[in-house]
Amino acid sequence: MLRRSGSIKLFDVAGIRIGADLGWFLTLFLVILWLSPSFRSALGSSDGVAYLTTVISALLFFTSLIAHELGHAIVARRQGIEVKSIQLFLFGGLTQMSRDAQSPGEEFKIAAAGPLATFGMVIVFLVIDLAIVGPNLLWDAIRLTPDIKLTPVLLSLSWLLLMNVVVLVFNLVPAFPLDGGRIARAIIWRITGDKRRGTQSAAKLGQGFAVILAGIGIWLLLAGGAFGGLWLVILAFLLGQSARGALMQSALTERIEGVRVADIMDRQPVAIPARTPVSEALDSYFLRYGWSWFPVVDEGGHFMGIARQERVQAAIDGGEGWLTVDAVLESGEAAKWRVDEDRPISEVLSSESLGLLGALMAVDGEGVLRGVVTVEQVRRALQSALGSPAA
Repeated sequence: MLRRSGSIKLFDVAGIRIGADLGWFLTLFLVILWLSPSFRSALGSSDGVAYLTTVISALLFFTSLIAHELGHAIVARRQGIEVKSIQLFLFGGLTQMSRDAQSPGEEFKIAAAGPLATFGMVIVFLVIDLAIVGPNLLWDAIRLTPDIKLTPVLLSLSWLLLMNVVVLVFNLVPAFPLDGGRIARAIIWRITGDKRRGTQSAAKLGQGFAVILAGIGIWLLLAGGAFGGLWLVILAFLLGQSARGALMQSALTERIEGVRVADIMDRQPVAIPARTPVSEALDSYFLRYGWSWFPVVDEGGHFMGIARQERVQAAIDGGEGWLTVDAVLESGEAAKWRVDEDRPISEVLSSESLGLLGALMAVDGEGVLRGVVTVEQVRRALQSALGSPAA
């Protein structure tokens, strides 16, 4: 939903890093604090059993959120988009992708995959609950009705069923940046052929939904529901800010329409030939220019990957100065560091790789290195589009 920065690693799933920022740990604590009294009352058991049930239920709920994000990640990978991490934060999760969708079909599939995964979780919990109590008592179990005997397992599963239904419905609201808003953007994009129009429409819906959400939150605060009311007000603020950011980015994209990577790139990049010995590369490139990395090209000028000084230095320190640069470059990640020279620079703005490396290698249709586009060049292009002087 919303972009976040650093996080604490929890575990890996299929090569995808699952992490959480400090806000998530606060959320986990608040959810446990909020659930404990009602769980204790519903179970009528010892505080220890109620607390353990609460903790397990909260952790399972966040596991279901991870499943939701994994739905996005798996489909994104099938569309050729690199996904390295999923991050839990204060109000949910975020799948961090290397680029945005490039077609309405991609956008729709990726956006719909999360709610589809949550729907699968709903079905799983529903089937288990029905097997335990049957259809007649299921609603009573969800409402924590005291007339039926609740076990810790039934209580946890019933609550998880309800919360996943809430997550499913909430995410399907057609308001950006929620999944429903992204689905709406994909549909409008498909109908009009204009991604900006889709973004603007979905973002305006997002702003409207944020106002409604804030109104409900304020009403709850006035009615004495401090926890839920404050939660909704903060969530409304974040959703509204994200929708506003999308509108600003859409306006900026309109200003820079027609500007290609080739229009702003450095057309004379310094690149290391792949067959250069690492000892020569260190002296002639890294020490000479003082840069920490260089693009590497083969005899035909095709971009092969990035060579970093630390790897070159490590080979020399290990007595392997005779190795050629192609033996130490990051060839497996070559696609991550390059962009087609004919692509609009609006696509570069959403590139995570540009932020990581500070530059992208511009290649032609045959993969030949034609230039390098840097963060500074992108910044100057944006300043020019906005009519402000470059610093």
